Amino acid sequence: MRARLGSPSALTGIALTLGAVAMFAALDTTTKLVLGMVPLMMALWFRYFFQAVASTLVMLPCKGWSIWRTQRPGLQVLRGLLLVSSSLAAFEALRHISVAEFTAIVSLGPLLITVIAALLFSEAVSRLRWLLVLGGFAGALLIIKPGGANFSGAALLPLIVLTVNAGFQLLTSRMVRTEDPMTMQLYTGWTGTAVASLALPWAWTALSLEQWGLMMLMGLTATIGHFLLTLAYERTAVATMAPYMYAQIAFAVIAGWLVFSHTPDGESLVSMSVIAACGAGGAWLTMRQARIAREALAQPAVPS
Repeated sequence: MRARLGSPSALTGIALTLGAVAMFAALDTTTKLVLGMVPLMMALWFRYFFQAVASTLVMLPCKGWSIWRTQRPGLQVLRGLLLVSSSLAAFEALRHISVAEFTAIVSLGPLLITVIAALLFSEAVSRLRWLLVLGGFAGALLIIKPGGANFSGAALLPLIVLTVNAGFQLLTSRMVRTEDPMTMQLYTGWTGTAVASLALPWAWTALSLEQWGLMMLMGLTATIGHFLLTLAYERTAVATMAPYMYAQIAFAVIAGWLVFSHTPDGESLVSMSVIAACGAGGAWLTMRQARIAREALAQPAVPS
């Protein structure tokens, strides 16, 4: 049973969520810094290798070799391929655009899933939710500025990340019905490591201690972020947490300013605010609909 909003458990879950998205903002900022010094495929390989080894060292003693048992090996590999494809596009995007702008566009994920659910699964979507979806994507277009003088193809990479990640999330939502989340995390980490290892002989280069330290920081922030998010999921409902996930945009703006001295212009700040407001509004609608459904189920049946 999930804690209600305002309870100590829910407040702890919200605090953990904010800690997680702060780590993810630090991860993206460190990744952008690393990509200025290290070949992309080498950085990608280390990101997945660190996750795979850390997950294995933690999970194997707890569950033994049974942790590798799966009913859907093909889907496990497909899920890993989707995530490593998303990461590859994300790494390339971070080489060209600011962390804050990248984070804002990728934050449209829940709104994109709303569109997919409506088009592919014929789910009912209210007029207000459609307005929020359109508002969010309008904010993204203001950041990308298609047709503008400074437009480049790299600005579209976050949209690729967004689309692939939506497929990853939808596949995950189906697989968790039969698969252990720990098993899924192991397969994802090692699939990504295997794919990146194919290019490693051509990407490997000698690194300084500083560069290895930054790559370790990449792996550490990713691991801590996912760990904090898992703890948050255990303490409060996803719908309660969702609005606070958009704090990652603010953390990304601060990190980009501190590390790269990048300050978004007024138009970009407005665009990011629109995306955050529309995303948080969509999360609020989800939370409201869930509460109404619970209250309807709690009503006593009227005798006929």
